[in-house]
Amino acid sequence: MKNTVAPEYAETVALRALAWLMAEDDQRGAFINLSGLSPDDLRARAGTSEILLAVVDFVLGDDARVVAFCDSAGLRYDALMSVRSALPGGAEYNWT
Repeated sequence: MKNTVAPEYAETVALRALAWLMAEDDQRGAFINLSGLSPDDLRARAGTSEILLAVVDFVLGDDARVVAFCDSAGLRYDALMSVRSALPGGAEYNWT
């Protein structure tokens, strides 16, 4: 099945995921620790494709995060994989 998510929509959802992460203290801390970015670096690079892809990957990395974000955003739980594949660099996914 071909991805039907527009890149602009994918970027918007990824930005919403970033905003959700930043509003959740425990998720924000976990993402910053895992990414190695300082809060200032994250603010400066927030809209870049690398950061947006990292945010989506972070959310996808835990079922509880997927459920929490998708519930807050009104998205189906499987929507993030389509969003990921529509982001620059998101088509390649290494499951190992």
